[in-house]
Formats: sequence, C-alpha cells, structure tokens
Amino acid sequence: MGLPAVLPAEADADLLDAYSSAVADAVDRVGPAVCRIEPVAARAGHGSGFVISPDGLVLTNSHVVGKATTVRVALPDGRAVEGRVLGRDPDTDIALVRAHDSFADVVPLADSKTLRRGQIAIAIGNPLGFEWTVTAGVVSALGRSMRAETGRLIDDVIQTDASLNPGNSGGPLVSSAGAVIGVNTAVIRGAQGIAFAVASNTASFVVSELIRYGQVRRAFIGVSADTVPLPRRTALLAGIASRSAVRARSLDPGGPAAVAGLKEGDVVAAIDGVPVTGVDDLVRMLDGSRIGVAVTLTVLRRLGKVEIAVTPRERQTAG
Repeated sequence: MGLPAVLPAEADADLLDAYSSAVADAVDRVGPAVCRIEPVAARAGHGSGFVISPDGLVLTNSHVVGKATTVRVALPDGRAVEGRVLGRDPDTDIALVRAHDSFADVVPLADSKTLRRGQIAIAIGNPLGFEWTVTAGVVSALGRSMRAETGRLIDDVIQTDASLNPGNSGGPLVSSAGAVIGVNTAVIRGAQGIAFAVASNTASFVVSELIRYGQVRRAFIGVSADTVPLPRRTALLAGIASRSAVRARSLDPGGPAAVAGLKEGDVVAAIDGVPVTGVDDLVRMLDGSRIGVAVTLTVLRRLGKVEIAVTPRERQTAG
C-alpha cells in the first residue's frame, strides 16, 4: 500500500490554517464596526457595542448604558462621537444608541435560528480595558435561559466558551462567516469557559420595537420555554409541518397560561395556527398587539394534540 496523499500532520496543519483564516476573515469583516461604549454620566464604566446601520444605530447591552441618556462611542478608526440612547430593554439586556455620525462599516444581525452546536463562535469587544480584543470558541448550547438584572428570564440565549470578561458586554458574537449571531451579555463568575449572548433574532425583535416605540411592549402569558426538535412522526400526526417547537419549561403560578390549563412539559407548536418553531418566534409573536386578545395555542401532549385558549396580559417591566 502506498502512503496517503496527505500525511496526518500535514492534514492537521491544513485544518489549523483553515480555522485561523476563517476567524481572521470574520474579524476583518466585523471588527471595524465594533465600538467602545462609555456612559457620559459614569465615565468609570464601559462596555462594547457594534454599528448596525450607516446612519449610526449602535447595538449594545442595557446594563452597559445603565440610566444614561448620552454615551461616548469610540471606533477603531480613532473617531469618538456622542450618542443618544434611543431605548433600552432590561428584560433582554438590549439597548439601542444613535451615534451622531455616518458609518461605512456596519454589520447587520444574522438569523440565529440557523445555528448549530459546535460551530465556531468569535467574540469581539473591549474586555478589561484591552480594546478590540478577539476571542474564539464554539457555540456550546442553544436555547438557554438566564436571568436579567430585572429578575426576569431571558430566553433564547446562546451559550459559548469564547472567553468573555467585563467590557465585552454589548459586543458581537460572530460566526465564521462573519455574521453577527448574538450580543454578548454575561459570564458566570467562578466558572471556566461558560459565557452567554442574547440570540440575534431576539435582539432584532427588540431593536425593531425600540425604533418604533422607544420601548418593548409584550404580551405576557407566564411561560419560560426551550426550543426542542419535533419528531417527524409526531408532527405528521398533529398535522404540523415544522421540525421544531417550544416546550414549556416552567409556568408562573396564576399566569394566563397556567390558568388556561397549560402544563410544564407541554409542547407549543403554533399560536393561532401560525407555527412556533423556536423561542424567538414565541417572543416575536407575543408582542403588544396580543395584549388582552385571546389566542389559541396548539399544544402537543403524549396523548395527542389539544387547543388551549389563553388571553395574554401586558408584561410589566421591572427595574
């Protein structure tokens, strides 16, 4: 037998080169749009953000801007401009800033629903005062929940092992294709390699609400949920074409869903006949227009499909 065309060591080197190139190319694409955010009223603190439109819309974390109305936005090209906080949503730790300038380098939010565990995840930001730092890892898990500063759970959170530190908050989590898949928001202190980002689909919904209303109005049904795969046979028997849905992980006692009869472990496949394929769909569909309006949940249980009528109420913002 002849020797293989590529020796193992050479193959490893090729893979490492491809990995390095993918990370470097993604950073080249997104890096120029990443900025440092400093609340004007509290110059001691800082975080990260990134420009999402040429007219100066900048996405960051709510806890980075705090209660400030103006911030300083510093760019890698040396510019530093003032920005006005257009709105904040503490329940998802997202804030939107309008920087008073125009920008050639922008990075739109990608579709986080296409993510897979194990794919490359790259964090860019300003940790511990070290500006425009890059770390890389993988998407460790999808559909996690974490508690916001308001005490409410943020659903549809990406877990990553890309190293994050104070100052990374508000910066982008990027795929190897140079697409922004999440907004870095937190790290578990004392743990090694566990960090979180708000998924880009949730961030995109919040941005649209902040632009339109200056706040996020939500219809509240009292459910914390996970995105789960929907077995093909189960979907066919229920007359549903989707391959995923959401499972009720916990219910608020006395909340609209619990009162209507939804149970922990129930799988919600549709709202008013519209498929719910992930937690981001649930967040998007339960917007302000649903407050006080009865909706029908298509629920899958072990014994079959049931329809449950729920009347959402307005979700009160805490903090």
